[in-house]
Amino acid sequence: MAVKNTAKVIIGGKIMTLGGYESEEYFQKVAAYINNKLAELGTLPGYSRQPMETKHTLLSLNITDDYFKAKKQAEIFETDLQQKDQEMYDLKHELITLRMQMEEAGNRLRKAEEDWSLSEKRMQELESENAEKETRMQELLASKAADEARIRELESEVDDLLGKS
Repeated sequence: MAVKNTAKVIIGGKIMTLGGYESEEYFQKVAAYINNKLAELGTLPGYSRQPMETKHTLLSLNITDDYFKAKKQAEIFETDLQQKDQEMYDLKHELITLRMQMEEAGNRLRKAEEDWSLSEKRMQELESENAEKETRMQELLASKAADEARIRELESEVDDLLGKS
């Protein structure tokens, strides 16, 4: 439970005791505000000749005016704060969306790199197979040439044998 405080303050040149749950510094601040308002009103022409009731009414009107202006300013700040909170929420949402898109793009990039690597490996395998087939084809061509030469020799021998008979 809060402790009730009291403080002696000077308002309008008179010592008063204020009490409540606020600090003594707060009471002094309130008294200083009222004294400033009284001083401000005291500079107005004709204020000092007004009856005390009118002076109190003018003081009350000035304080009430300050209150409503401060309240309106607080409402503007609150609206501004809500707008900024909404903007921040929207930006955070956009940031999360962008991070997800970046992650997805990164995954697609990794997949493309893996596919590229597999394609390069397959291409090397095909090139190796192609080289082997080229070698085999050269061997077959050499064997064919040898076979054709042997066929010509055999045909020549057959011709020789047929020519001698």
